[in-house]
Amino acid sequence: MSEPEIAKPSNFIRDLVAADTKSGRFGGKVVTRFPPEPNGYLHIGHAKAICLDFGIAREFVGRCHLRFDDTNPTKESQEYVDAIMGDVRWLGFDWGEHLYHASDYFEQLYEWAVKLIKAGKAYVDELTVEEMREHRGTLTEAGTESPYRNRSVAESLDLFERMRRGEFPDGSKTLRAKIDMTSGNINLRDPVMYRIRKATHQRTGDKWCLYPMYDWAHGQSDSIEGVTHSICTLEYEDHRPLYDWYLDQLGVHHPQQIEFARLNLSHTVMSKRKLLALVNEGRVSGWDDPRMPTLAGLRRRGYTPESIRDFCDRIGVAKADNLVQMALLEHCIREDLNRRARRAMAVLRPLRLVIENYPEAQVETLEAVNNPEDATAGTRKVPFSRVLYIEQEDFREVPPPKYFRMSPGVEVRLRYAYVVKCTGLVKDPRTSEVTEVHCTYDPRSRGGDSGGRRVKGTIHWVSASHSLGAEVRLYDALFTVPKPDEAEDFTSLLNPRSLEVLRNCRVEPVLADAPPGSRYQFERQGYFCVDARDSGPERLVFNRTVPLRDTWAKIEKGGA
Repeated sequence: MSEPEIAKPSNFIRDLVAADTKSGRFGGKVVTRFPPEPNGYLHIGHAKAICLDFGIAREFVGRCHLRFDDTNPTKESQEYVDAIMGDVRWLGFDWGEHLYHASDYFEQLYEWAVKLIKAGKAYVDELTVEEMREHRGTLTEAGTESPYRNRSVAESLDLFERMRRGEFPDGSKTLRAKIDMTSGNINLRDPVMYRIRKATHQRTGDKWCLYPMYDWAHGQSDSIEGVTHSICTLEYEDHRPLYDWYLDQLGVHHPQQIEFARLNLSHTVMSKRKLLALVNEGRVSGWDDPRMPTLAGLRRRGYTPESIRDFCDRIGVAKADNLVQMALLEHCIREDLNRRARRAMAVLRPLRLVIENYPEAQVETLEAVNNPEDATAGTRKVPFSRVLYIEQEDFREVPPPKYFRMSPGVEVRLRYAYVVKCTGLVKDPRTSEVTEVHCTYDPRSRGGDSGGRRVKGTIHWVSASHSLGAEVRLYDALFTVPKPDEAEDFTSLLNPRSLEVLRNCRVEPVLADAPPGSRYQFERQGYFCVDARDSGPERLVFNRTVPLRDTWAKIEKGGA
C-alpha cells in the first residue's frame, strides 16, 4: 500500500470564526467548549472535536471550556469523568479554571423551564414513550397533538413541581416544549425537555429525580458560560432550530451553533454504545485495549499525542461525511516515531544460529546507532557472541525467487556485525522442522564490510546468552471490513486475528530498563511500546503500534 497523499485542508469553521472576530460579533471574543457525556471513554472521533474546539480557542486567543454533559445518571460515572480529563490533557490541551458540568446549572435550567411553562411554551405530558412516538408523525406526515398539550399553565406548573419532588414514577410524565406538531423538522414537534429518572447522580446524589434532556441542557449551558461558537457534529444540524428556539424564547445570550462532519474511521466502530458492548461482552480486554479506537487504547498501543493531533489536522474539517482510511492514521504515527523512537533489535520468532568459527568464550561489544534520524540520540552497545538468535523467516532451506536472506551457501550481513555464510542446519527428527542453523563468519567484515563482495541481504539478530525474554503482542485491525457499522450484527465482523501473542521473543539487553510507555523501532519489524499495564521488572511486554511497510510480505502473497 502506497503512503497516502498528504494535504492540509482548509477549515471553514476557522474562516467563519475569523469573520465574526473581524466584524466584532460577540465583542470580538471567542469562547468554545468541549462537552462530552461521561458515559464512556473518549475515542479518536472525540480527538477531532477536541483539537477543533481547543484549537480554535487557542488560535483566536480565546478560551475553551471542558463541560461534562452529566444529565443521564444511569450511564455516567466518576471513572469516565477522570478518564476524559486525563485524555484531554494527554492530547495536549488544558481548560484551566474553566471546568464545568451541566449539573452545575440544574437549578437555573429548572427555573427557565418554569418560565417557559408560565409563558405557555411548555407543558407536562403523560403520554408513554410508545404513544409519543405514534403522535410524532413521520418525515412526510405531520404529528398529532398530545391530549395534554392544552392543559392549563397552573396545572403544568403544579405537576412539574411535584415531578421534582419525586411524587411520580419513572416514565409517567415528561415536560415538553410547545412548538409545532406540524413542523417539517421533527425535532420541533414538541420535544421532551425533562424526564423522571429516580437514580443517584454521581455529583448531585439524590437531590434530583428530574433530569434535563441534552437539547434543553446544551444550549442553555452554552449561554450561561458565555460560549460564542458552539461547535457540534453534523447530526446536530437538524437540532439547531431547536437550539435557537429555546434561547430566543428565554431572551438570553445566544451563541452560534456550527456543525461539521464527524470522523468515520475504517475498520472500527465509533459508537460509545457499541464500544461499551465490546467491553461488557469481553470481546476486548477493556476500554484501553490497544485494538480499541479509544484514546486510552491508542495511548497504550504506543500512539503519541503529536501523531493524533497531526492526523486530526490532516483530515481537516468538512460538511460532508466521509470514511477516513486507517492507513492515514498509521502513516502519521510512523512519521512521528521515525523521528523520535530509538532503535533496537528484537527477534520475535527465534531460530538458533551458531557461528562455527567464532571463539566459544569470546564476546564482542558492537556499536549501534540509536536513531539515524536524530544525531543527538547517540549510540548503544550491543553484545555479540558465538550463538545468536535470528528470525525463523530469515532462513529458508529452499529459498524462493527474490529471497535475499539466509539459505544454504548464501552470504548475508548480520546488522552492525559481520558477513556470515550458511554452512548447515539441524532439524527435529520428528517434525523435520529446522531448529538450528550453522554458519561461518568473515572476521574481516566487522561492521558489515563485505570487502567488495556482493552481499544482498541484511538481517537482525540478538546474542542468545545476553538477550532478554519478552512477550510481544501483535495488533491488527479490530474488524475485517472497512464499515462494520453497516452490518446487522457488527460483532460478527470482528477480526479473529486482531491480536497475536508471542511469548518466546528475545530482545536486546538495553531494553531491560525500558520504562512503561516508552517507544522503540524494532529494526525490520515495526514500532513497539512497552505495555503500560502488564509490563514490569520481571516481565517485559511490548505492544506493536504499527508495522513497517513489508515489501517481502507483498512478494510472497503474489503482489509483486
